[in-house]
Amino acid sequence: MLYDYLRITYGENEPIFVADLQYEGKSMNYIRQQIKKLTDNGMIKRYDTGIYFIPKKSIFKSGSQLSRDKVIEKKYLQENGQRCGYIGGVMFANQLGLTTQVPAVCEVVTNKATNDCREVTLASSPLIIRRPRAKVTEENFRQLQLLDLLKDIDFYAERNMEKQKEQILSYMNACGIRFTDLNAFLPYYPDKIYKNMYEVGLLSSVLA
Repeated sequence: MLYDYLRITYGENEPIFVADLQYEGKSMNYIRQQIKKLTDNGMIKRYDTGIYFIPKKSIFKSGSQLSRDKVIEKKYLQENGQRCGYIGGVMFANQLGLTTQVPAVCEVVTNKATNDCREVTLASSPLIIRRPRAKVTEENFRQLQLLDLLKDIDFYAERNMEKQKEQILSYMNACGIRFTDLNAFLPYYPDKIYKNMYEVGLLSSVLA
């Protein structure tokens, strides 16, 4: 039974992308028909077009809900178990404590992007999807994520320069990012990034 396969393969409250399903050599038309039956019976729930999940039992009548972060992770940040994207923009700046702004739109940078920048919706929530300046891998995504931030730090940051530097250095230390790790990617960015890094107090360390 398809439901048993989904439960064993994905578990509860995990995104299931219909387009990726392969089940006993069955056609995609058959799989879609079975997914519809399972949805009509309440055994699985629809999150968005082509995205479903098995709800975990809940005390609430509506049942448990699927995390948007999980969907973004599986849809845009991972491919075949490999890192291919990262969160950017105001959300990343907020995570680093550089701004108190709460992003109305999540910004995702991913190898899966087909345009430099476009807006899509995920379960009625807007997302900005950007193409990375260099191919994203597990080894470089934090460096690219940080350089994207530094390029636009004058837009995101609300703290003084010393506080900005302190937060960024703390993040780099926690992630094991050295200044020399950034050098290889600087040519992909506009000259503006050098000015921003200098004003934050990082440029001299990067070029040392």
